[in-house]
Amino acid sequence: MNDRKTWFITGCDKGMGYAFAEVILADGDRVVVTARDVANIKPLLDQYPQTAFGYTLDITNAARIREVVADAERATGGVDVVVNNAGYGVLGPAETTTPEEYRPMFEVNFFGMAEVTRAFLPYMRQRTRGHIMNTSSSGGFAASPGFGFYAASKFAVEGFSESVSLDVAALGIKVTILEPGSFRTDFAGGSLVKPKAEIGDYAKTAVSSTLDRMTARHGTQPNDPRRLAKVLIKLARMENPPLRMPLGQDAIDRLRQKLDSVSAEFDKYEDLCLAVAFDSDCKLD
Repeated sequence: MNDRKTWFITGCDKGMGYAFAEVILADGDRVVVTARDVANIKPLLDQYPQTAFGYTLDITNAARIREVVADAERATGGVDVVVNNAGYGVLGPAETTTPEEYRPMFEVNFFGMAEVTRAFLPYMRQRTRGHIMNTSSSGGFAASPGFGFYAASKFAVEGFSESVSLDVAALGIKVTILEPGSFRTDFAGGSLVKPKAEIGDYAKTAVSSTLDRMTARHGTQPNDPRRLAKVLIKLARMENPPLRMPLGQDAIDRLRQKLDSVSAEFDKYEDLCLAVAFDSDCKLD
């Protein structure tokens, strides 16, 4: 029983977050379940009245984040694992995507995640323990056509999380970046925002193929959110968990392809890369 954890999960209205909470509660841990509409998590609160703690939370509201985190800390006696899960995607050419369409996504995917992380760090620092799991995406490591703003929000998650992991490494706090591939959720369905404006030229580009691929795979994605929840349980009990965790064969293949491509490009242009040194003998004229 001493190994039992207390979790805090954002975005539990449906999809990944709901599945995470359901599986982790069934495993016997305690979970602070947060959602924009608490009615969406009522079945979990009713089924697990002793171990589920429910809060209404819009993570674009920084003051509400601090309030809920403080309440959750008091109610549970201390949160061990934070899963910043809340997020959604915007799919369309950067040229046609307006600030009104992409800025709200950044508020959820990045700024909300950052504020939840910041709110928990003082408590974890005082306890000299804790584990923060931030949900990026395979698209937060290797971008796809049409996902410029989504990729930017998830690249931001990666950079922030990597830096925070270095900030807190000596304080007993662990950070893991979750990089899911395609999971069978509503991400590619109703949760995916598409710009209202259209430019015909983009129908001839790779942006169109991305949209076709997402539409075709919706409902048949290869990865299971409930099995991912079991992976999270294992990660939470590791003494030295990984910084990055690609999730799914599609994710790990994509990340390895990106690493190989970047390495090959560095090798190809290494002489030019080094030409900026004062003592370089590379001729630039």
